[in-house]
Amino acid sequence: MTANDPAYRVIADLLEARTGQTLTEGRMWRVPSALAGVFRERGISNVDQLVCLLDNPAEHRLAGEVVEALLNHETYFFRDQASFAALENDVLPELARANAATRQIAIWCAGCSTGQEALSLAMLFAEQASQWNGWRISILGTDISAKAISAARTGHYSQFEIQRGISVAQMLDYFTEHKGGWQASETIRSLVRFQQHNLLDSPPLPARFDLILCRNVLLYFDPATRAKAFARMRGAINPDGRLVLGAGETVVGQTDQFVSASRGVALYRPQSTNVTSTQFIDQPYTLRARA
Repeated sequence: MTANDPAYRVIADLLEARTGQTLTEGRMWRVPSALAGVFRERGISNVDQLVCLLDNPAEHRLAGEVVEALLNHETYFFRDQASFAALENDVLPELARANAATRQIAIWCAGCSTGQEALSLAMLFAEQASQWNGWRISILGTDISAKAISAARTGHYSQFEIQRGISVAQMLDYFTEHKGGWQASETIRSLVRFQQHNLLDSPPLPARFDLILCRNVLLYFDPATRAKAFARMRGAINPDGRLVLGAGETVVGQTDQFVSASRGVALYRPQSTNVTSTQFIDQPYTLRARA
């Protein structure tokens, strides 16, 4: 089970071709467990048999199923409290001052998985509804996984998922219990939309964002692909915008598109440019204070 095994190399090349992610030697161990469901459905037991099936024209959907199975969907509400504290206490107030004239903020959560990160941001705004009354808040969550985006759009989470990262008060304020799980309320779902998108493609609309979160995504790219992702995000961010990476990620030695904006968290700002902001193309929900 190494990167040099022909069958594993085929799987690694497939993942990289479809997503840009590299399957390094250190991640090869998870391939059989990640593909266990695919094995069961196809009645096979190993990667060699899977590669043989991939050559069969009748199995044209199999490649997509393999890629979906290999993607990492690990996420939870308010993941990395330090980052969310910085957003609440520093970043969002700064953006409010910078955007006081337009009273609108556009946020892009790239690699949002099943939606918890985007909904966590929506909760931040909802908890300060009076402060944001009259503002147009647009939160876009994107992920390359169609399965993850489909789950995010439902706004439905299991008991295990709902207890990861949020307090009981937040759970009761912003979710309703249903048989088999919890449903996100309209209060926060109205602030968020979800879209399948590859970070390496052209930025999604509205194509100009004040804040981009791309956390624990770049870890899976090689240096060249990572540089391309930074360039894509640089082209999508407003001059006064901010980029948030994962705690173990950095721009240092990776790109000259962004520079550090904080000593405490993985927060960055774009290098100076003459590019100007554009108006929203969509019509995001206007947040109003709760009675």
